[in-house]
Amino acid sequence: MLVVDAHEDIAYNAICFGRDYRRSVLTTRRLETGTDIPKHNGIATVGSPDALLGRVALTFATLFVAPKTKNPAPWDALSYSDEKQAYKMALQQMDYYQRLEDESEKIRLVRTLPDLNAVLETWEDGKEIEDHLQGLVILMENADPIIEPRQFEEWYERGVRLVGPAWQGTRYCGGTGQPGPLTNLGRELLDIMADFNAILDLSHMAEQSYLEAIDHYQGAIIASHSNPRRFRDSDRHLSDDMIRRLAERDGVMGIVLYNSFLSNTWKKGEKLPLSVVIAAIDHVCQVTGSAAHVGLGSDFDGGFGLESIPDGLDTVGDLWTIGKALREHGYEESDIAAILGGNMIRKLRQTLPES
Repeated sequence: MLVVDAHEDIAYNAICFGRDYRRSVLTTRRLETGTDIPKHNGIATVGSPDALLGRVALTFATLFVAPKTKNPAPWDALSYSDEKQAYKMALQQMDYYQRLEDESEKIRLVRTLPDLNAVLETWEDGKEIEDHLQGLVILMENADPIIEPRQFEEWYERGVRLVGPAWQGTRYCGGTGQPGPLTNLGRELLDIMADFNAILDLSHMAEQSYLEAIDHYQGAIIASHSNPRRFRDSDRHLSDDMIRRLAERDGVMGIVLYNSFLSNTWKKGEKLPLSVVIAAIDHVCQVTGSAAHVGLGSDFDGGFGLESIPDGLDTVGDLWTIGKALREHGYEESDIAAILGGNMIRKLRQTLPES
C-alpha cells in the first residue's frame, strides 16, 4: 500500500527554519538541539528519507504565505503586506521545490499524468527500496500570490495543480476566523481554475464561501487538511453537512494529525491515542456511507511537531501504521488502500494533464 500526504509545508520549513527536506528527521532533530526552532515550530517530524521508508509516495507540498500581523508568528519570513509581496514569497518557495527536484535523485515534481505514473511505477511489486521515488504535487495554500485571477495561468505553467483560496480571509473569500462569502474576484478565480482542470482545496474556507464554492466550482475538489467538527468544534473544520456536500461532489478530505484538531479538550503536554485518528476517519466514512471520501493531510511541521501529534506517530514515516490501526478496526484492505492514498490519487488522475 502507498501513502499520500495531502498537506505538508515543506518550503515554509526550509525558508523559515532551515529545515532541509532531504535530511532525515533524526538529523534535523540533532541539529536543532539547543536552538529555539522546536519552540517556534515544534520538534521536527518531516524529511524525505523518512517519507520514503514509510511508503509516502506522494505529498502535496504547499506554497504558503500569511498576511502580516502586529503579533509575531513562526511564519513571519513569509508574511506579506500586499499581493505583490505574496507573489514574490510564493515564487521563492516554488524555486525551492524546483531545486529539490534538480538536486535530489529521489524527488520528482508531479505536473502531468505521465509524471504521476512514473513515480508510482517505482513502487510497483518487484521494485527495490532504492528504486522508490517521492512525488511532490504543488498546492497553493492562500491564493493571494495570484495577483489577479487571469494570472493563475502563470502559476499553472510553473506547476501549481491545487489551490486553496483561503487561509484567513483573502481577496478571494472568507477564511478561518474571518467569515465571508466568495468575492467577485474569487468567483472569477474559480472559473479560470476550472478552465485548467485544477483541483480546488476547500480547507480554511469560511463555511459560507465553502458551500458557495461547492455549488459554483465545476472542477475537482478536496479539503486537503480538515477534520470533522464532531471532534474539534471550530470554523476551521467541517460540519457533517459540509462533509456530505463534499462527498456529493466526489471530494476527499485529508485528516489533520494534530491533537488540537482532534479533540475539543486537548491541552499541551498531553498525548492522545492513535484511536482518535481512526475515530475521525471512521466518522467521515459513516457520514458519507463510504471510504471513498477521506484520506490523510498530516500538516506535519505546519506550526506544530512531535509534541502535538497522536501517540504512536513519531515521523511522517509512521503514517502507514494508520493502515494497521484501520485493519484492527475491521476495515477491508481495499478501503484501507483508498484511505491511505488511493482516494487522493483518484483526484490527481481526474485532473492532471496528459503532457
